Amino acid sequence: MVKGGFVYLLASGRNGTLYLGVTSDLTRRMAQHRQKTLGGFTARYSVERLVWFEALPTIEDAIAAEKTMKKWRRAWKIALIESTNPEWRNLADDVMG
Repeated sequence: MVKGGFVYLLASGRNGTLYLGVTSDLTRRMAQHRQKTLGGFTARYSVERLVWFEALPTIEDAIAAEKTMKKWRRAWKIALIESTNPEWRNLADDVMG
């Protein structure tokens, strides 16, 4: 069975610290970020607001998209966020129900 994937952007706040990630289970990953069970960068800098995500057909597609976006300038990532989420709402509330 081929599983889909997600590429996502987290922020500490509007125009704050950004984090780009990839996962096969967005709901589980957002819970891990909120509970700080992953440690590392997102826990250290309290980067847990889901401000943008995209579902892709396979995890390989999601990984490829993440690798491409890692090369993007910060301004491009902010423009992407603001094109779909101009208020920088925490979309995890929608994803997690």
